Amino acid sequence: MKAIGARNSDILLIFLIEAGLLGLIGGLIGAAIGLGFAMLVANVAQSFLGASSFSVAVSWPLLIFSISFAFVLGIISGVFPALQASRLNPIEALRK
Repeated sequence: MKAIGARNSDILLIFLIEAGLLGLIGGLIGAAIGLGFAMLVANVAQSFLGASSFSVAVSWPLLIFSISFAFVLGIISGVFPALQASRLNPIEALRK
């Protein structure tokens, strides 16, 4: 990208956005698996116990916070690789 005129800040921003989106996708997948597993356990418990004492209640603020946390954690974990990529010499980047 530097060979075609991208600045260090452009490369840094692209890497951070990519890291954040990977964290966001991971958070969404994790939330879906967690909710699915909770619903499965509740259905199994209801079928064995026969009572409707087990139900799944979705806490939307907690769900939104956990997905946002995954996004921010993705960005934080991408800072060091993004800094390395933005400082890389264009010739070395083309070799790798």
